[in-house]
Amino acid sequence: MSNRLPAGYDVLEPFVDQWAVAGTANRARCRDESTPTQREAFFETAKALLPQALALLDAKPLADHDAQERCLMDLLMSFAHVTMAIEIFGDGEARHAQFRQVMRITRSPADA
Repeated sequence: MSNRLPAGYDVLEPFVDQWAVAGTANRARCRDESTPTQREAFFETAKALLPQALALLDAKPLADHDAQERCLMDLLMSFAHVTMAIEIFGDGEARHAQFRQVMRITRSPADA
C-alpha cells in the first residue's frame, strides 16, 4: 500500500480505493453500492481524524493542495455522504436509497 494520504492518516489508507472519489455523483454512487458494514467501518475510523484533517486542508487554498491532500479531501467529502447515512438515516438507509435512483445528481457546488 502506497502513501496516498498525508503523513498521519495511514489508518485511512484501506478506505482510499473505495471512498476517495471525485465528484458528488460518484460519492453518492459509492454510498449506494456500499454495505452497512463498509459505511460503519469507514465512519468509525475517519471520525476521530476529522478535526485535524479539516485543519490541515484549511491551512491553504484548494488550488494549492498536493495529490495526497486532494485524496484526503475526496475521502472527507465521501465521509459527509457516509455520515448522513449513519447519523441521519441509520437503519432507514436502505429504504431511502431506493429513491436516490430517480434523483440523479448532475452537478454540485462541491464539483466546481
